[in-house]
Amino acid sequence: MAESSKTTTGITVHPAAPAAGTPRGSGFWVVGAVLVLLMLSSSVPSALYVLYQQEWNLSSGMITVVFALYAVTVLAGLLLFGSLSDTLGRRPVLAAGLVLAIVSMVLFAAAQGLGLLLAARAVQGLAVGLATGAMGAALLELSPASRPALGAQVNSAGPTVGIGLGGIGAGLLVQYAPAPTVLSYLLLVGAFAVTLVGVFRMRESAPGAGGRFRVVPHRIRVPEGARGRFAVLVLTIVAVWSVGGFYLSLGPHLALSLLESTNYLVGGATVALLAGAATVAQLMLGGTPALRTAVLGLFGLLTGLGLVLLALGLGSAAVFLVATAVLGSGWGAAFLGSFRALSALAEPAHRGELTAAVYVFAYLAMSVPAVLAGMLTNIHGLHRTSVGFMAAVAGVCALALLATLRLAARTRAEEGTV
Repeated sequence: MAESSKTTTGITVHPAAPAAGTPRGSGFWVVGAVLVLLMLSSSVPSALYVLYQQEWNLSSGMITVVFALYAVTVLAGLLLFGSLSDTLGRRPVLAAGLVLAIVSMVLFAAAQGLGLLLAARAVQGLAVGLATGAMGAALLELSPASRPALGAQVNSAGPTVGIGLGGIGAGLLVQYAPAPTVLSYLLLVGAFAVTLVGVFRMRESAPGAGGRFRVVPHRIRVPEGARGRFAVLVLTIVAVWSVGGFYLSLGPHLALSLLESTNYLVGGATVALLAGAATVAQLMLGGTPALRTAVLGLFGLLTGLGLVLLALGLGSAAVFLVATAVLGSGWGAAFLGSFRALSALAEPAHRGELTAAVYVFAYLAMSVPAVLAGMLTNIHGLHRTSVGFMAAVAGVCALALLATLRLAARTRAEEGTV
């Protein structure tokens, strides 16, 4: 019998026995579609934030609060329900996540002001947090027998692919289609409904499926012997997701300002460029050792942040677009390398607890600095706030790079390698 393995969300994965439903490969692609669609839907509001600001007279600070609410509810859903699919099964948890996603899309489409926008973002975050553990496990369990590594690859690249498609797709619809604050969400309702049918038809892959509803919150724990390495590596997580939070909340507005454009596609394309570059970097560096990948990513982040600061100083749209591409590649590589290195710090039985700690830092870094930047934008303006934000993150990146280089050197010495 094959050995069990572990997903990045800490869920134990066992080979599943054959069951009724769609073939193994079909179920895999259904779950892959759910992952991409959920991430796609999460980035659609980013392309619409500028429009919401204009139509509803919202401040930049309030826009970042809307964004941060999503990050907080994803974290809450993940920590509370991340292990639920181990007992209930992957299918019912995925189905529940999709139903919540449909509800959130309806709320977005119906929103005429801040209240429903906040409610929609909160329900959407809960949907993503609920489904994340089930998606990660199912992709590993249902990987095609001929390509066993495909599940891990889709788990890694799926989120950035979805974020990129959501940014560019929403930007196109907002600029060139009618009812821009409604149509994107109604299309997603239809897409989620189709994947919901696919989930009902796929076979169950969880070996413990059929149990009772039981909420077992993820414990948050870093093994005592790994805390020094954790502190070093989590600096990279903080830098990566601070950049991600800024771009997903205020990035489109900054792009429109620098390009002196009123074309909403520009904002969505900026998000897509960042995520697309991240995806390419992750695919290219998938076989590179974790710490080396993290170091390369940090170099990319520092270079990209330097180019963003140059673009802001020159007021250059061209430099800003190049900077975003470089920043995205560093973002993808730094996250991939640091997450892989962090996952190796704990024994399999405690990896879920460690992963929960990583997610806490990731989502706090995504939300808190973005909200702070939004509040400062109301006082100092977008340009000055962006300069200060990028400079501060560059400082964190530099510290993380030095610490990671020292960790890599110490690791090589311990392993007796050059």
